[in-house]
Amino acid sequence: MQGYVLRVLPARGEDVKVWLLTRERLVRAYRFYGARHSVVTQGYKLDFELESMGASSGVRLRNALHLGFSWLGERERLQAWQNFVGELGKHLRGIEELDPFYFELLDECARRFTRQNPERVVVEAYLRLLDFEGRLHEDLRCVFCGGTAEDKVCLTQGFSPAHPRCAPRFKFETSIIKRLFKTQSTAEMSDEIVQELYYIVLEGF
Repeated sequence: MQGYVLRVLPARGEDVKVWLLTRERLVRAYRFYGARHSVVTQGYKLDFELESMGASSGVRLRNALHLGFSWLGERERLQAWQNFVGELGKHLRGIEELDPFYFELLDECARRFTRQNPERVVVEAYLRLLDFEGRLHEDLRCVFCGGTAEDKVCLTQGFSPAHPRCAPRFKFETSIIKRLFKTQSTAEMSDEIVQELYYIVLEGF
């Protein structure tokens, strides 16, 4: 079985609890002496086995093998990756069965991280996620007053649009955001705008 480590929390002693995103479900497992093993790290993709710990004790993570990526040694890429994976973990918390979309989205992002700007990859992946979940506000109506967007628009958590007077923050050109939501591509955007979008992603899904 393969999965991405979304979250790691300390348990007793050096043991840890691990949340893994597999193709069709979110697995919560126990790892004995996990604090000693660098393979159990947020964002890592693992090949692993699960072993039952009894009817009421859940499952144990065993024979975990790290399926590494070439860019993991690059600090900025790793940080952007762990930020994105961490927010995805919060978003999926409490869910067990999942559509393969989420696993495949991380697979695609991991491949693109090799050569592309990580912040652009994260922003585009987030747009795909919002679109998949039916939460992408393509009409750009202000989520506070319901009015239509004017020449400038602000984006709040979840890329929810707002008038600058309703939610004063970084102002984007409305035409740029309309094109972004339609194409889900940052190719025509400056690094400054992409960075502002990336910061909004980190506010939560």
